[in-house]
Amino acid sequence: MPNPTDTPTATAEIQRQRYPRSINAAGVAYHEAGEGEPLLLIHGVGMRLDAWEPQISELAKTHRVIAVDMPGHGESAKLPAGSTIKDFVAWVGRFLDDKGLDRVNIAGHSMGAMISGGSVASFPERIIRVAYLNGVHRRDPFAKAAVLARAAAIATIGIDKEGPLLRWFGDDPNSNRARELTRGWLGEIDQESYATAYGAFAGGDDVFCDCWAAVKCPAMFLTGDGDPNSTPEMAETMATMAQDGWAKIIRGHRHMVNLTAPQAVNTFMRDWLAREEKHR
Repeated sequence: MPNPTDTPTATAEIQRQRYPRSINAAGVAYHEAGEGEPLLLIHGVGMRLDAWEPQISELAKTHRVIAVDMPGHGESAKLPAGSTIKDFVAWVGRFLDDKGLDRVNIAGHSMGAMISGGSVASFPERIIRVAYLNGVHRRDPFAKAAVLARAAAIATIGIDKEGPLLRWFGDDPNSNRARELTRGWLGEIDQESYATAYGAFAGGDDVFCDCWAAVKCPAMFLTGDGDPNSTPEMAETMATMAQDGWAKIIRGHRHMVNLTAPQAVNTFMRDWLAREEKHR
């Protein structure tokens, strides 16, 4: 089936949202919208829950959407320096406990995808469906060395705001608005929190990578065909491993597809949320 296409002006309607937050006793900031089966959204390194705006506004029509600020991002409290991807996954588990959520759909983007994969590996009985947007799987040695070098450099040069933008976006008009929003979010996070998250992300690509063969719930793996780090090959490999997995590749887009191709992403996410569980 061909991909839904977004018009060149699709992202022009994306606003710089400042969603109101609730903050629980553990310092987790989150925004809720809609009613129905719960859907937890987790963003990537340097972002904030507002980056899910196109999905919150659409998917809250049918689901109880709960978007969280990752630790040290937005208005959420930090995790200790040196925290690993397993610590971020445990953080999700505690949040579900605090919210009294026995079972949820979970979707993550980039590092949020890695956390989502770790969640379905760590507490599969709580995950109805998992969506892995622009996530990594066993980086090759060159990519692994590059991301570890970027993580190490944060301590000395601080947050590189322009490097990610060059990797995440093309020069097409459809990316302009999303690029500026992303630049603003990267400028808001403090260096320590960014370093903690990026270190966990850099070292976490192979921690849960073998989990997919045991994952029984519907699992969607989505990326852009121009994403140099979260490649189509990675998405297709994970989809093949999962018992009920499939890959969706959005043509002409890179890393921030939920912003640059919101109509396509929303269509695929609606289809994913409608997929019946085969193994319950």
